Amino acid sequence: MAKIPEILKIAQNRGSDANLPYDGALLPTEAFEVLNGSAVAVLVDVRTRAEIDWVGFVPGAIHIEWQDYPACHLNTRFIDELRQSVPDDGLLLFICRSGARSHSAASAATAAGFAGCYNVLQGFEGDRDAQGHRNLLGGWRAAGLPWKQN
Repeated sequence: MAKIPEILKIAQNRGSDANLPYDGALLPTEAFEVLNGSAVAVLVDVRTRAEIDWVGFVPGAIHIEWQDYPACHLNTRFIDELRQSVPDDGLLLFICRSGARSHSAASAATAAGFAGCYNVLQGFEGDRDAQGHRNLLGGWRAAGLPWKQN
């Protein structure tokens, strides 16, 4: 198992290579290692409540919707809710279904002054297959990481 500083450096290099506006990008397995190896790491799930209920969730993650369902309006209180939910010195790992909304959330959090923001690449469900479905091509679940479903 790699050490947390090494994992974060790899993620930061990915972020730098992709010119990301936040600290870096983690693969799901790397995010899991960071969460288990750092007392200040927090997983922030930005999916809708419907996704949490229907698809599943990561135990221990903080849930703050980036957009609502079904209208997909941006959550105008996202930053306020984040401030109320995470420690000031936390490493914030953002996850969504595929990595797109979590990219936006990590960008917004960084712009709002949060340090240590990382996006979890591939998200919870991974990429789409040839038919356009999310059938575990990457992502948290496909990596066999802990998750539950109501």
